[in-house]
Amino acid sequence: MKIGILTGGGDCPGLNAVVRGVTKAALKKGWDVVGFRDGYKGVVEGRFMPLDDKAVSGIIIRGGTILGTSNTANPFAYTLEPLGSVKAPKDLSGLAVKNLKNMGVKALVAIGGDGTLNIAYKLHKKGFPVVGVPKTIDNDLSATDVTFGFDSALKVATEAVDNVHTTAESHHRVMIVETMGRYAGWIALRSGIAGGGDIILLPEIPYIAGDIVKAINDRRRRGKHFSIVVVSEGARPEDGEMTVSRVVEGSPDPLRLGGVSYKIASLIEKNIEVECRVVVLGHLQRGGSPTPFDRWLATGFGVSAVDLIEQKRFGRMVALNRYSCQSVTLAEAVGKLRRVTPDCLEIRTALSVGSTFGNAGIVK
Repeated sequence: MKIGILTGGGDCPGLNAVVRGVTKAALKKGWDVVGFRDGYKGVVEGRFMPLDDKAVSGIIIRGGTILGTSNTANPFAYTLEPLGSVKAPKDLSGLAVKNLKNMGVKALVAIGGDGTLNIAYKLHKKGFPVVGVPKTIDNDLSATDVTFGFDSALKVATEAVDNVHTTAESHHRVMIVETMGRYAGWIALRSGIAGGGDIILLPEIPYIAGDIVKAINDRRRRGKHFSIVVVSEGARPEDGEMTVSRVVEGSPDPLRLGGVSYKIASLIEKNIEVECRVVVLGHLQRGGSPTPFDRWLATGFGVSAVDLIEQKRFGRMVALNRYSCQSVTLAEAVGKLRRVTPDCLEIRTALSVGSTFGNAGIVK
């Protein structure tokens, strides 16, 4: 029995822990394991490395992925030279399946987010045995209670919110911390709660400039001459769009967000005599060693993926539900994004301790 592993999409802490979990569980069953380099690119171009006990020794503590990753190597619309191009994407999914079969790979473990798992689902429909493992720091896959990588990103964001408090209070400033989160604001929301953020701006709740200004003025009237704003990169005004810094042609998601925190700083300084400072976390949230929770979760996901293969339950994704490793169909996994809703526990919690969301008309 030979199985393959790939890591697709953006990197995050915990990927190596999954690779290790899958490899060790498979080796214990007497199986052979290969890791495909740079996501689906390795499958299409036949680039891989054998994985044994030595290859995965010590990697549980490391961020990133020893296999490499790619968020542009879609076998169904391949744009990478020399086999494809941005101007003329090619469907090389047949070549990908052929390569897997020629290598004797009987099943593939695809570790990634919505894009990676969508491709895995298509390969499953094409007839190749696939099992998915959910990864995204945004925690926006609806079929699992949590994805690995989220807790590690949340730790970085929360520490940043913690660390700006002293500067904000000492200088009577508004400090703005910008987190990742294009369409789902879970990182900003939970780090805002954990770090004591006063205003939390999310993609799901369009903000109103006047409500942000009012929230800061209300604090000043109560003798609080500093404020902490935690803003997700995908936050937008009620009558506007997300803040785009540039467009990258040929990318699966060509819009590159950036600058919303500076926009918020500008609107505050125009309306209030207060100095604003901005901290953009960016890819800091993707790096570093995974938290103990993410190591535990990623290892459990890896072992559960091997169990699904042994049971021949293909076309499924491992998931954590009520602290139990279960599985759902890939169709369920990629059906819709898990986004913040105004009535969720976190929103109610934040409101109860005095945080606001820049839109009093939506969240009361």
